Amino acid sequence: MKDLIIVGAGPGGLSASVYAKRAGLDALTLEAQPISGGQVLNTYSVDNYLGLPEIGGFELGNKFREHADDLGCPIEESEVKDIRKTEKGFEVISKKETYETKAVILALGAEHSKLNIPGEEELAGMGVSYCATCDGAFFKGRAVAVVGGGDVAVEDAIYLARTCSKVYLIHRRGELRAARMLQEQLLNLSNVEVIWNTVVDEILGEDQVEALSISNIKDKTSSKLPVDGIFIAVGMNPQNELLKCAGVEMDDKGFAKAGDDCVTSVPGIFAVGDIRTKRVRQIVTAVADGANGVYSVESYLGNLTV
Repeated sequence: MKDLIIVGAGPGGLSASVYAKRAGLDALTLEAQPISGGQVLNTYSVDNYLGLPEIGGFELGNKFREHADDLGCPIEESEVKDIRKTEKGFEVISKKETYETKAVILALGAEHSKLNIPGEEELAGMGVSYCATCDGAFFKGRAVAVVGGGDVAVEDAIYLARTCSKVYLIHRRGELRAARMLQEQLLNLSNVEVIWNTVVDEILGEDQVEALSISNIKDKTSSKLPVDGIFIAVGMNPQNELLKCAGVEMDDKGFAKAGDDCVTSVPGIFAVGDIRTKRVRQIVTAVADGANGVYSVESYLGNLTV
């Protein structure tokens, strides 16, 4: 019977591993992939992680894992398929074996929704981005496009307009879904142009984004839009299958309902990182969740022994 099992070894899960080890908990981290780090491994460059400017995403992910390894945090490659409540705690069932634990931290992560168009995968990290606050600084004084019409897309466009020479907001509909205040702020910016009723068909470029092939869905016309980068903000897909298995309450987008303390609707199960409800999903907030989640686990385990 473990004190804690952590499912997922991205920044949130590895942070939880480190804090659990330092707290003296008998904890085990399970990761489905052969390499730890989560989405950060696919990030070309990270420029906003404190103290490590312009570090490569793969390198940063490795540093997180090395830190956990150096402390002796137990981490196993094992894909978890189910979580079940028992009289003594939980059964965490993987393809390899079944583990017993008093508490569970779910660091399952989420993936950015993609356009699934030619050039998107090929130019990822070379002008194709899913995080304006992460990568916007690389495009200072240049022309970029943002795809989407919700709060995140509009906020990204406003953020990028501070430093980029031109920002195009491309939206497939004739009106935005973002909050009215955000829309007003966006439309008052002189270097922002909204391209309505339009979709991106292809991202063009050799070793860097050079232009977008776009088409108007109303008049069926097509054109090329020269840009140096494209920020895709069309939503996030939470990896929430285990939330469903464990009976954790989710919001309407499928994220675990949990605040900064990472406490979910199921006593003994905690959600950290991108899988939980939050405003900002970045590496630094996932790492902070790992710490908060373990403190909540300690409180929960202390109450069990009272």
